[in-house]
Amino acid sequence: MADSDPKAMGHGKKQRDVVRMTQEEIDEFLGGRRTMSMATVNADGSIHMVAMWYGFLEGCVAIESKAKAQKIRNLRRNPTITMMVEDGDSYDELRGVMIQGTAEIVEDPDRMFTAGVSVFERYTAPYTEAMRPAVLQMLHKRVVVKVVPTKIASWDHRKLGLPSMRPNVQ
Repeated sequence: MADSDPKAMGHGKKQRDVVRMTQEEIDEFLGGRRTMSMATVNADGSIHMVAMWYGFLEGCVAIESKAKAQKIRNLRRNPTITMMVEDGDSYDELRGVMIQGTAEIVEDPDRMFTAGVSVFERYTAPYTEAMRPAVLQMLHKRVVVKVVPTKIASWDHRKLGLPSMRPNVQ
């Protein structure tokens, strides 16, 4: 590597515009069945981060959580939230979306049910009316958090055209 041209690997060049996903790519990526990291701010200013399954409500990412969970207590005090989902096993394959925004805590049963069905379908099974009791149980003593974006960043390092960086693992 010492003899290779550093510019060929992207060193010294702004790559942000190259790796940014289009809105269609973001929508497709978020539509996949992945786990999203969720960060909120604790009372002492430290970050509380958890892995969450997610769905969608009114075009925004949404999660459901126990109403008394730490993340919900944090959001009731400070609605600042960051969500991130990433995929890829090596640098040349990394892609992801980070959403910074304001959390809207949803307690309206109809809106909660809509979000609950979205989460249920993404990770469990297609929804039918026979599944209604399972979704209602899933939402018992819970709230939904709708993430209203203020900033979205995305990256897809596959667009860089780099050679594979996967280690040779035996």
